[in-house]
Amino acid sequence: MKIGIPKEIKNNENRVGMTPSGVAELIKHNHEVYVQHSAGENSGFKDEDYVSIGAKILPTIEETYSIADMIIKVKEPIKPEYNLIKKGQLLFTYFHFASDEELTQAMIQNESVCLAYETVQLEDKSLPLLVPMSEVAGRMATINGAYFLQKTKGGKGKLFPGVPGVRPAKVLVLGGGIVGQASARIAAGMGANVIIADISLPRLRELSISMPQNVDTIYSSSQNIIRELHDVDIVIGSVLVPGDKAPHLITRDMLKLMEPGTVLVDVAIDQGGCFETSHPTTHSEPTYFVDGILHYAVANIPGAVPNTSTIALTNATLKYALALADKGWEKACKDDMALYKGLNIAHGKVTFKAIADLYNLKYEPLEV
Repeated sequence: MKIGIPKEIKNNENRVGMTPSGVAELIKHNHEVYVQHSAGENSGFKDEDYVSIGAKILPTIEETYSIADMIIKVKEPIKPEYNLIKKGQLLFTYFHFASDEELTQAMIQNESVCLAYETVQLEDKSLPLLVPMSEVAGRMATINGAYFLQKTKGGKGKLFPGVPGVRPAKVLVLGGGIVGQASARIAAGMGANVIIADISLPRLRELSISMPQNVDTIYSSSQNIIRELHDVDIVIGSVLVPGDKAPHLITRDMLKLMEPGTVLVDVAIDQGGCFETSHPTTHSEPTYFVDGILHYAVANIPGAVPNTSTIALTNATLKYALALADKGWEKACKDDMALYKGLNIAHGKVTFKAIADLYNLKYEPLEV
């Protein structure tokens, strides 16, 4: 199979679809890999690193899309890429269709095959291709929240861990999944007082046992959340409904309950955001204010640490990329239910129910 790895063109997206070591494995399986010139440069991988293991370098994104049977990338295609995608071409990447109807319609119309990292799901309901970036995003959410809590950045002017005689910051984490757990653990390690809210009692029990002593758990109800907002310093939104829109747990009215300079970090923004007042931001313009509350809603948080992120992502995706390349997408999906669940759109048909329901489209699953 001919596999293309284009350079990411989303704002400040510095990751690349695969490391040279991952590409080497694809080449060992007798596949041809074409990497766009300088695609890996911002992640610390030179063109020479890819050439040395047998990949071919192409000068433009147009040539990379044109030659490939399968495209492996990091973020969803954006408008300049829509017309580069060929009918029947397999795209293996993060799509987050639930937050972008225009993208959904574009992929239906070009009749490509869209296999989304974020909905590949194992029998235990875990999301193996979302986990590594969730771990990065969760850690970064706390680090960035602490940074923007500085007065010079628009926050309250609080030192995250406090000092002797002065209380540390209070952090509320909404959602106890991979992102929430990572956020809470880093926040606790930095000395904050942390509260995790979730609707799963078994998950809350696990977190209560495994987390440091400065982490408390609460059941995620509107009233419980409201009670914590009057003195909270940072709220990290990490709620996920696989493949569907995130629920709004913080409404605009709730902003009035918070002190000016409170920081909201919406890690769920890829899926529409879990704060009503959230809209996607970029690494170049990461924040904005609504009613005196600072919002950070960068849609590609791990892109700020591309070397770590690209290596972690390749570690997770390589196994599935090899299956898709070796077998073709149809047989690979029929052989592996996890990959089957990753299939969102194929040849103009919506194959993922949550997306069909969200946009009132016909649901046409692949027969297995």
